[in-house]
Amino acid sequence: MAQTNDGSLDFAAKLWSTCDRLRNNMESAEYKHIVLGLIFLKYISDSFEDRHKELGEMVKDPNNHEYYCTDEEERIEISEDKDEYTSQNIFYVPEEARFSYILKNATQSDIGKIIDNAMELIEKENPKQLKGVLNKVYTRAPLDSHTLGEIVKTIGSIELYNKNDEMDILGRVYEYFLGKFAQQEGKGGGEFFTPDSVVRLLVEMIEPLNGRVYDGCCGSGGMFVQSMKFLQAHKGQRKNISIYGQESNPTTLKLCKMNLAIRGLSGDIRYGNTYIDDQFKDLRAQYVLANPPFNDKLWGADRTKGDARWVYGLAPENDANYTWLQNFLYHLDSEGAAGIVLANGSMTTSQSANLEIRKGMIDKGNVVDCMVALPPQLFFTTQIPACLWFMRKGRTTNKVLFIDARKMGTMLDRVLRKLTDEDIKKIADIYHNWRKGKDYEDIQGFCAEVDRDTIAENDYVLAPGRYVGIEEAEDDGIPFEEKMTELTEKLYAQMKESLKLDEVIKKNLEELGYGE
Repeated sequence: MAQTNDGSLDFAAKLWSTCDRLRNNMESAEYKHIVLGLIFLKYISDSFEDRHKELGEMVKDPNNHEYYCTDEEERIEISEDKDEYTSQNIFYVPEEARFSYILKNATQSDIGKIIDNAMELIEKENPKQLKGVLNKVYTRAPLDSHTLGEIVKTIGSIELYNKNDEMDILGRVYEYFLGKFAQQEGKGGGEFFTPDSVVRLLVEMIEPLNGRVYDGCCGSGGMFVQSMKFLQAHKGQRKNISIYGQESNPTTLKLCKMNLAIRGLSGDIRYGNTYIDDQFKDLRAQYVLANPPFNDKLWGADRTKGDARWVYGLAPENDANYTWLQNFLYHLDSEGAAGIVLANGSMTTSQSANLEIRKGMIDKGNVVDCMVALPPQLFFTTQIPACLWFMRKGRTTNKVLFIDARKMGTMLDRVLRKLTDEDIKKIADIYHNWRKGKDYEDIQGFCAEVDRDTIAENDYVLAPGRYVGIEEAEDDGIPFEEKMTELTEKLYAQMKESLKLDEVIKKNLEELGYGE
């Protein structure tokens, strides 16, 4: 019997554990396409079967004047009518592509071929959303048929569709698996996945409620998914948001399209290298949300000289951080807002070209709105500290808000940290209060409002630590004289102990024949 879920992710953890155990020595970067493809297939099959069952009941219900009929052939025809599914935003799944059919054949030696055939059939029936998206890799996968069959059985044991909450159930399973694969792949995984808490903070700060959302390095589409979650949480209309993304990795592009499709989202997602082949030259978006590659080198500066995007100058070939910032600014409309994840070095680099670009963004463009220093170990690529850039066009203030969040977050394990709901709310509330000019005040060691002249005096450094000061130490109530007396006594005692230890060491050395 298929296992249902109770809203927690315990079942996802168990599912992951089983699937991970079955992969044997297969590389995680390759294995993720096997598992995520089957999860996608299971979901669309579950949603199809639920609608199929519903139609089967309606055609037999004499009280249903629209669907009721007595002819068996007519009932079957209605139950298999493709329009009855697409009208409900449900993918039509041919019989040999349904997970129930695949499950029946899980022990067959050609199970890989059966799954690949199912993927092709589904793409053929749903070309608008899925053409070229699904990976047909099961026949040639480095897994024996028995192991592949066991993975099919494992995924088949979970019900991924719930008519009342299907986006959340599958979405969270998919996100969980994306995160686990990113963790296993380490640095490579960071190319397609941004940790959930970081994405949530970006979205809470930018508040995408109405307009176009653009991400020029969209990875698996996490920014778009979180934008839609934010919209739903604020009772917004999905039709009020449109999605535009570009991705240079073709396999990651497929992950993104699948990630959107399982949530019933559609968008204009294009393949291409944003540095040298901008697919959206005419796009001006109300919102930009992105986590571009950190400190990218050899990005193609010599091939883009004179590009209209480089308003403040051409970034150096050995560091693409300011290439990304200018690309995103270019794609903002006249009052648009952007939230970008970048390496900490982007805030302080003194490299001549980058410094000139930063000066231009602050003095000429007045587009830098807020800088947030993030705590360490939020990313699966933990070696590089990160920060958030918030930029806006049409600003009327000459001040910038700095937030130092380096001490925030809670450790999930020995190597990974996560921003809590309270952390995200605190940072977002401070930002929004500051923008509204209401209930905001500087907090020493945490946040500060700084004008452009002060930033210029500090060589245009945008690191929050430069401006927020040191957090005030909590007064322990002990008078200074009393505290100083106690510390002095302790210091003298330690100095006496040190002299005794020196004598012991000296004596031991003499006994070994190494005396003076």
